[in-house]
Amino acid sequence: MLDEHDRDGAGAQSRSTNTARGKPRAPKALKAAKPETSTPSAKSRNAASRPTRKEAEAAVRTLLRWAGDDPAREGLRDTPARVVRAYEEFFAGYRTDPAELLARTFEEVEGYDEMIVLRDIRFESYCEHHMVPIIGRAHVAYLPRHRVVGISKLARLVDAYAKRLQIQEKMTVQIADTLQAVLQPKGVAVVIEAAHQCMTTRGVHKPGVAMVTSRMLGAFRDDATTRREFFALVGGGGAQAPTHG
Repeated sequence: MLDEHDRDGAGAQSRSTNTARGKPRAPKALKAAKPETSTPSAKSRNAASRPTRKEAEAAVRTLLRWAGDDPAREGLRDTPARVVRAYEEFFAGYRTDPAELLARTFEEVEGYDEMIVLRDIRFESYCEHHMVPIIGRAHVAYLPRHRVVGISKLARLVDAYAKRLQIQEKMTVQIADTLQAVLQPKGVAVVIEAAHQCMTTRGVHKPGVAMVTSRMLGAFRDDATTRREFFALVGGGGAQAPTHG
């Protein structure tokens, strides 16, 4: 999977570049700009351009013919409809707002400020390069500052990003950064271990290989003791605590 694309190292801090070009707009131009509310959201634009169910089923029939089979034969007659229904389940994450999952929090925790860890969260995702399964488990932890969230929400957060076309590195960052942005804890740690069928059932054909990615934020990145405690709690499983200089 790593040889399919160029990425920064797993666990690296995300970066953004904002480059200002040209001269600033005049106040008159800014005033004339349309209000943000009048611009269609990305979600509404995607909904408007989304193919119909009939079009999606026709696309599956085309793929069946391309594979060399006859979509009209008995065994394949209902396959297009089944595939479309399966895709609705496989990619349900596109219809979920991850931040909303963490909106309800609890402050009555009697001053609890130790690590909270949910480990071995099984997930199924799909490689965005070959659309074949990525199956693995995620370990998610955070150090609360004032608020905690229901533990089922951590598992739902993993699924919200897993049920999309993904690469493991990006998914690791998305889970950690969303948890950090919404809860604003003292730190967040995410480790994902997964098998990628894009390299076990095709390509190099290497079964039994697991990819491990991690992202450490806040105390988990800055404090080696906190980081070691997290990796001890999740039981290793091939994951190694990254060293940050």
